[in-house]
Amino acid sequence: MAHALGARASVSPSVRTDASLRKTGFKDHNKLRFDNKLWITLSSVNLKSRYSSTKYQFKVMSMSVQQAVRSKIPVQPLELENANEPPLNLYKPKEPYTATIVSVERLVGPKAPGETCHIVIDHGGNVPYWEGQSYGIIPPGENPKKPGSPHNVRLYSIASTRYGDSFDGKTASLCVRRAIYYDPETGKEDPSKNGTCSNFLCNSKPGDKIQLTGPSGKIMLLPEGDPNATHIMIATGTGVAPFRGYLRRMFMEAVTTYKFGGLAWLFLGVANTDSLLYDAEFSSYLKDYPDNFRYDKALSREQKNKNGGKMYVQDKIEEYSDEIFKLLDGGAHIYFCGLKGMMPGIQDTLKRVAEQRGESWDAKLSQLKKNKQWHVEVY
Repeated sequence: MAHALGARASVSPSVRTDASLRKTGFKDHNKLRFDNKLWITLSSVNLKSRYSSTKYQFKVMSMSVQQAVRSKIPVQPLELENANEPPLNLYKPKEPYTATIVSVERLVGPKAPGETCHIVIDHGGNVPYWEGQSYGIIPPGENPKKPGSPHNVRLYSIASTRYGDSFDGKTASLCVRRAIYYDPETGKEDPSKNGTCSNFLCNSKPGDKIQLTGPSGKIMLLPEGDPNATHIMIATGTGVAPFRGYLRRMFMEAVTTYKFGGLAWLFLGVANTDSLLYDAEFSSYLKDYPDNFRYDKALSREQKNKNGGKMYVQDKIEEYSDEIFKLLDGGAHIYFCGLKGMMPGIQDTLKRVAEQRGESWDAKLSQLKKNKQWHVEVY
């Protein structure tokens, strides 16, 4: 990092990865005091992978809190900025790329329903991608519906920028919720019906091999023509993945070709506080860039909407509907990512709000699509 102040003190703090710092939210054991000033240990950008061992070595630097706020992280290789078009389908199901698992970390707290993991994959720089794209994963084993054939490809939105969590262009991260099936009569788990790929990924260990396809997708690419544009991002659960990539590009990385000066507004819907994903990361942007970032959470099991019911993302959208509609009229981009069941409630809310404003939602939606302001990826 360009502005590390190693001269203040020579320290050997405990080694922590980018993901573990995210989980802890910079808790006390990462803090050091010198000259009565608070310092934070921050993992640097150089990831040295040694797959013969489960340990990954990181350079660690000391930074003052003030500098951690103001300094963006250098990224490489900058050649990743040169392409005019996004990479598409470099690897296909019949000839996938063999990548390697770097780490698997649980993202959610003990009171979260279900388990969601942050999975870092080393592709060696051979499967480049842009923010908003997806990778395909082929889980090992045989397709039960087609004996002798491999499993079908499962698509996962990439949760990192093109430079990855190690900022060197060699890794990609996925945000995966473990799919568990419970028998509705007995209430017990039925492993035979569990999600094949999500469980394979969440059970993976550092050094495990993984079959990748892609990258794919253009609908969720971040439009960068206007660095001062407004981006309204609406996510449920793991649908936050592409938005984590956008926000790291906007606020964390020192990308000379894209200096964001607009507004990014994230709405995240999850069950409860323990289910929040990348919350420490998003909260840090809120603190560091209060004029450029807004962050609203809908916690369905902890918050109530204005009618006394559960608080979902569409309720948050309705709460800020006047502002959102004005931003859309001014050219803002709006993105939706998550389970497809999220969209009917959101569409109903937007339609109701439009009618209250004396507008036709169908006409407005048609115009948003025509202007390429409307971006939806649901699964």
